[in-house]
Amino acid sequence: MNREAKNLFSRAVDSLVLSVEHFNRPHDRGRVEAVLILLDHSLELLLKAAILHRGGRIRKRRATTTLGFEACVNACLLEPRFKFLKPEEADTLRISNSLRDGAQHHFIIVSEEQLYLTIQSGVTLFDDILSRVFGKKLADFVPQRVLPISTMPPQDFPSLMEREIAEIKGLLVAGSRRKSEARGRLRTIALIDGAMRQDPRHPTDKELHEKLAQLASADWMSIFPGAASLRISADGTGHAISLRLTKSDGIPVRLAKEGEPTATVVAIRKVDTLSFYSYRLKSLAGAVALSPSRALSVIRFLKLQEDEECFKQLQIGKSIFKCYSPTAVARIKEALPGLDMAKVWEQAGLARHKKAV
Repeated sequence: MNREAKNLFSRAVDSLVLSVEHFNRPHDRGRVEAVLILLDHSLELLLKAAILHRGGRIRKRRATTTLGFEACVNACLLEPRFKFLKPEEADTLRISNSLRDGAQHHFIIVSEEQLYLTIQSGVTLFDDILSRVFGKKLADFVPQRVLPISTMPPQDFPSLMEREIAEIKGLLVAGSRRKSEARGRLRTIALIDGAMRQDPRHPTDKELHEKLAQLASADWMSIFPGAASLRISADGTGHAISLRLTKSDGIPVRLAKEGEPTATVVAIRKVDTLSFYSYRLKSLAGAVALSPSRALSVIRFLKLQEDEECFKQLQIGKSIFKCYSPTAVARIKEALPGLDMAKVWEQAGLARHKKAV
């Protein structure tokens, strides 16, 4: 490990220990924010140390700053030279980063169970990366007692969400004085949902107000499909517990074309089109770690604009926007390792026509 990687690695461990220390403190002032900020810092530094350790770069040429969090996650998930992350681990990292972002730049209300779930899954992932990339264990660097401890660890994510939604509904019944607290709790769920859909946008107050209204008549799983896909996988007991977030597959579903004779209607659910087709070209490019023009070349090569699951033109007022879904992001990520980008670039014609859509 070179000197820069060693320095990042050492500070990653320090931040993780401090995050756990704040979680285990008996008082609450600033506790949630400290846990989330320090955990996010530790995971980002560990990713950068791992990239350097495997011969990568954490600065683009002539850049004055290092790679951001999402760029690090995408590199460790997709870059063949040092790919070591699993998709569900990338989801865990994005959830942690989204919650940190919400806590640092606005305010969120995180229940004790949610906070435990975040820190324990973060510690488990930290240990997994240490073992996979560096051939070491977290126990080599911290005392065994330095682990998150909770008197009420969650056993099942859907049940946890049910309790959170019930708490939010109770706050709404209590009157207008508690609506701000209800929005703070709902913002946490919305950030988790957005992270699972790879949509880093913070929900606006208007969006939160609309979702609060939807809770009166709709099931939370239809409002937050990304969060609904999460499950908890735990093994071990006591100080040796490992906790990982996984994504459920659900019932296999495909979209049938209108009028298709073999199609059978199982269920119809009206979804928010803007929420599903949530990516513009620039945000999609960031999600797949490509420039907008190169992302567009891949879109054209894969013919994603011809697939209703991936692309839709939406009209808002007099303006028309070309929007992409999380399915498009997933298709690009799956295809990228096997693509010859020079061939893709040439076939897309963007070398001659640099007009992004």
